Amino acid sequence: MIALSQSNTALFWYGLDLRWVYTDLLRNIFFHTKCSHAAQDVLHDALLRFAFSKNAAIADEPHAYLRTVVKNLLLDNFQSASKFVTLTDHADNHTTELCPNENLDANWALSPEKIIDIQQRLQAIQHIINCLPPKCREVFWLFRIEGLRQAEIATQLNISMNMVERHVIRALIDIRTAREQLL
Repeated sequence: MIALSQSNTALFWYGLDLRWVYTDLLRNIFFHTKCSHAAQDVLHDALLRFAFSKNAAIADEPHAYLRTVVKNLLLDNFQSASKFVTLTDHADNHTTELCPNENLDANWALSPEKIIDIQQRLQAIQHIINCLPPKCREVFWLFRIEGLRQAEIATQLNISMNMVERHVIRALIDIRTAREQLL
């Protein structure tokens, strides 16, 4: 299921050094997004895709593979954002940003307690997803992670739109229930 190990200086999850992930990689993502919230969203989406990927390259070079996933997510986010116009405040003629006055030199170092907390949350989410029925898990993955529309999923899996919706709702309810228990 989840491969966790701990040494004196590093905490590993699926071969990834979580200290590197939540310091260097997160800082790099922040450099591109200029928003800590967006950077964390991209990183967590990348970790989900990494955890559920069946690519053989993960075992050989997990850090390089995660960097590639992050790069692709950043490109997707940039392409998606380029379709929208930035909102401006016409009275003051300045741009409204998602993360105003963000400190670019923020301290990205995480405490060991925070890293352990992140590991536990990742384990809980993965356990919930793994406990879903296979078809429900597949529908959830295609909808939430791959970004397919419900109609595309129904066609691909040869099930009705109602079943796709039921599977997605069940997965989201299970995850929400577990999230409430964690908080």
